[in-house]
Amino acid sequence: MLRIVPIVDIANHGDEFGTVEVQAGNFGMFGTTKGCQIRVGREYKKGEQIFVSYGPKSASEYLLEYGFIPPSVIRNPLAELTFEIDKDDRFGDEKLDILEFDTYGGAMDPIQSFDVGGADGQPDPALVQFLRLCVLGGKDSFILESIFRKEVWDFMAQPMSEDNERLVVEALIGKVSDTIDDMIEDDDQGAEVDVTDMTPEGLCKVLRGIERKALHMTADYMTREGEALDLKEYYQERRLKDLGLDSEWQEDNPDVGWGQSRAKGGKDLDW
Repeated sequence: MLRIVPIVDIANHGDEFGTVEVQAGNFGMFGTTKGCQIRVGREYKKGEQIFVSYGPKSASEYLLEYGFIPPSVIRNPLAELTFEIDKDDRFGDEKLDILEFDTYGGAMDPIQSFDVGGADGQPDPALVQFLRLCVLGGKDSFILESIFRKEVWDFMAQPMSEDNERLVVEALIGKVSDTIDDMIEDDDQGAEVDVTDMTPEGLCKVLRGIERKALHMTADYMTREGEALDLKEYYQERRLKDLGLDSEWQEDNPDVGWGQSRAKGGKDLDW
């Protein structure tokens, strides 16, 4: 909910350490009066301007909403990518049902946008989870059966299979490559971006430079992920562990059980 807060709403953005967003608070003797508060990370002198943070936003959001790009965003580059369930997907209807009815937190749209880049290029876990569902197919499609329907979204939070994970890597790298190719090529694309140029053209160049950096970081990270697919634990291995079937069977091995209904000589099952 948006509110107008006189005086506070004209505070400028500051990038210094400890500067946070304006926060809601309760005031008065009994704490029943609603208001807002500014928390600062250092002492201010009388008459000195107090800064607040405008929040964790991408360079494009700052430029669109406020008309400038703060240095912190340049140091932590982000770019936005959009993915969707393929309309021609053989299992598209099942995936749409999962997104509408069986995700925690309410229905999800089949078209999702995510920020990529950040400090090291590692994609948002929510992005990877969504992509695993998008590319799910082949031998992994058994998980879309109705008996698993309520658990599919949770399963997508972890690697499903090596083939599925490879498709995720390829989809993300491909999207990054296409996005870079679609950007307007400037003659000085490879030159150092002048972050002090506050003209509209200069700001657009800064924005493009930030987004390119974020995209390249993401591609590099996913390339490394693709080289380590054999080191991940997938659904099959996790399931065998859950059933206690991941160890070599030995009758006198205390770590390998018969299971609650399979005890040797037990009467749980009428053979």
